[in-house]
Amino acid sequence: MRTCRGLALLCLLTGLACAQQPTSPTSPTTPEPQPQPQSEGQPDAEQETIFNHSETARWWISGQANTIFQFHPNFHSPYSSANSLNARHETATSDVVTLYTGFELTKTTEVLFDLESAGGGGLSDALGLAGFTNLDVVRNPLLGPKPYIARIILHKVIALGEFEKNPQRNPVTSILKELPKRRLDLRIGKLGTADYFDLNSVGSDSHLQFMNWVADNNGSYDYAADTRGYTFGAIAEYQDTNWALRFGEMLMPKVANGPDLDFNLRRARAENIELELRPTLHKDRATVLRFLSYVNHANMGSYREAIHAFQAHIDPVPSIEAHRVQGRIKYGFGFNFEHELTQTARIFGRTGWNEGQNESFAYTEVNQSIQFGGDYRLKMLHRPSDKFGATFMTQGISRVHQLYLALGGKGFLLGDGQLTYGREDILEAYYTARLWRGVSFSPDVQYVVHPGYNRDRGPVVVPGLRLHLEL
Repeated sequence: MRTCRGLALLCLLTGLACAQQPTSPTSPTTPEPQPQPQSEGQPDAEQETIFNHSETARWWISGQANTIFQFHPNFHSPYSSANSLNARHETATSDVVTLYTGFELTKTTEVLFDLESAGGGGLSDALGLAGFTNLDVVRNPLLGPKPYIARIILHKVIALGEFEKNPQRNPVTSILKELPKRRLDLRIGKLGTADYFDLNSVGSDSHLQFMNWVADNNGSYDYAADTRGYTFGAIAEYQDTNWALRFGEMLMPKVANGPDLDFNLRRARAENIELELRPTLHKDRATVLRFLSYVNHANMGSYREAIHAFQAHIDPVPSIEAHRVQGRIKYGFGFNFEHELTQTARIFGRTGWNEGQNESFAYTEVNQSIQFGGDYRLKMLHRPSDKFGATFMTQGISRVHQLYLALGGKGFLLGDGQLTYGREDILEAYYTARLWRGVSFSPDVQYVVHPGYNRDRGPVVVPGLRLHLEL
């Protein structure tokens, strides 16, 4: 019922704002990296949104709604704990509804403002998997579906070259009608770190692509965010014809997976830097390489200190929360690539590492990650908007993180009470079918080996269905 009311409100607002306007082929679901691959750069013959959107207006109003249903059958599990994936059959449904707005103050300045509601939940309250199966799930079920401000961003463009039409006009990155290829972008406000860093046009969108949160983001990238995935920050980005460089300073949560951010930059913050290269390896095929590094400063616990306190009989169980120190550092590195093989087929991959000695804090409990996959558009079957994708992901944790979990410690996601360690391996495949204009339907299946890095549990199969409306 809550989802229906949210959809009705979105339909009313977007219908009033966008009726009788020319159609834009751009969908605001997720920002596309620069430049779009050739197969993505051509608009489909079919309209991509339910309502028309103006290409010339100074304002923008649109919306989207995403519903994901997942389940898993019973699976092998000789033991479990409060942070385990439930070994018995269960189902879960999540709902995310977003209202996007924006206004162009000048030719080079804009304000973006988004409202969002995230309802429903995930399997086992999003516990028990490092690579959880649904990126839309809010990891704190106590927050509820009450609407909240997702983004409020002031964006300023400093032109360093001639202006051209903006082919990717959307309210997550920019609604400005023209942008120079050579420019400096300055953004400040409430935003999503993953809206600008570690993007990949094959795997960054849980609404039309993969659902698993280590499929759409680098699992070892512990990026700054509150429980809902947003933070306050400032980003400076230089864009050129064949490369880009971006730097962001973000706020960290006060506690691991917490809803409240620490506004004292002297004790808690996150630096993010990414170099993006767009080499011409083939005349008609796009290639993008991204090199990422980050440093988080926060009130983090130490796995080693928690283990020592337990072994010295100071703590009855290993507790990372009991050994937090303000200003501890977690740093890491990441790489991702995408390459267009044909006009309909693309491949992509990611790899990442973080130091693994201090507490996993903001995203998920992963210290090393590898991913490879691809997607294929069904143009030959006269379904140019339909797409099939598949990916394999494997992630691991440091030795001290393994020992902490094996002794009975718990993180904010994991903790079976004991552990026989093995890498968590996941296969995911989806098919997204465009039903009508901005209405898409996607069956999805995920196969998880060693859930929570535990050889004693699993494997588990997680089928799912997704309905997406682009308004």
